[in-house]
Amino acid sequence: MMDVCLFGVGLIGRVHAGNLARHPRVRLRYIVDPNREAAAKVAAVTGAEIADTEAVMNDPSVKMVFIASATRTHAELAMAAAAKGKAIFCEKPIDLDLKRTDECLAAVEKAGVPFQIGFNRRFDPSFRALKERLAGGEIGAVEQVIITSRDPEPETEEALAGGGGVFREMTIHDFDMARNLLGEEPVELFATGSSLVAPQYRKLGDYDTAMFILRTASGRQCHINNSVRAAYGYDQRIEVHGADGMLQAGNRMPTSVEMYSDRGISRDKPFYFFVERYAESYASEIDHFITCVETGSKPAVTASDGRKAMILCEAALASARSGRFEPVKP
Repeated sequence: MMDVCLFGVGLIGRVHAGNLARHPRVRLRYIVDPNREAAAKVAAVTGAEIADTEAVMNDPSVKMVFIASATRTHAELAMAAAAKGKAIFCEKPIDLDLKRTDECLAAVEKAGVPFQIGFNRRFDPSFRALKERLAGGEIGAVEQVIITSRDPEPETEEALAGGGGVFREMTIHDFDMARNLLGEEPVELFATGSSLVAPQYRKLGDYDTAMFILRTASGRQCHINNSVRAAYGYDQRIEVHGADGMLQAGNRMPTSVEMYSDRGISRDKPFYFFVERYAESYASEIDHFITCVETGSKPAVTASDGRKAMILCEAALASARSGRFEPVKP
C-alpha cells in the first residue's frame, strides 16, 4: 500500500480525499492546506495527518501527490514533487500562464515521473462508452461534435476573483472533450461571450454565457455552448455525428422513474451539481492513476493534454475579443 498526499481540501479536494481514503491500494497519509480548520475536518474523517509542503516533499514514503489546491499553486507544487521523484495527479489547469505551464512540463519530463491531469469527464461511464463506440467505427468518420455544458447557478464574486475565468476554469473541460472526440487537433476557433446571467461576471470582465466553434484541418467541426445557469440542474450532454449515424450521451438523473398521467409525462431533473453527476468519473480517474503508477503505464490524460486545452482557452479569449476566428497556436 502506497502513501499519498493531498494538497487542497476545497470542494474538489474533499471529493478526492474521500476517494483516496476509500481506495484499497493507497493510504491517504497527509493533507496540506493553509486553511487548518478545513484540513482538520477532512483529516478527522479520513484519518490523514495534517502536514506542510516541505515535510511532504522530503518524506520518501510518499509516492504520489494529488494537487487540488488553488490554481496558482499547481505548477510550483508539481515541479517540487517532480524533483523528489513523486508521481503527480494535478487538477486543471496546470497554470494560467502558458510559459509557466511549459516550465512545469519540462520539469516533469526531466524527472520522468507519471503525471495525470484531472480531466475527469473522460472517465465518465457514458462519455467513455461513447468514445469507445466511436473508436470502434459505429458511426464512421466524425463530422460534427456538439457539447452542451451548463452549470446550475453562477459562482459568487469571491470565488470568481480567485480563478482564471470561465474559459480557463469551465470550458477547458469541454475543450478537452472536443479534442478527444474529434480525433484531430483543432486548428482554428471562434468564440463569442456575453454577460447575461449575473453582474459579477461583467464586473470582473468575464463571460457567463458563451458559444464556440472549433475546426480541424480536415474540416471536422465542434460546437460548444456554455452557461453558468440552468434552472433545471447540471446540464451535460454530448452528440457526435458521423458519416453513418450519430452517438449521444445525455444527462443523468437521480432515478429513471417516469410518471405518465393525463397531466403529461414527468421524470427527475438532472443531478444538480458536478459532485453528484460525475461521482463515478472522479473515483475512476483516481483508480486509473494509481494503477498507472503501480504498473508503470502511461496515464490516459497527460500534462500535454492539459497544455493543449489551455492553448484552446487562449485562442478562445483572443477570438472573443477580436470577433474573428483565431488560429490555434502550437
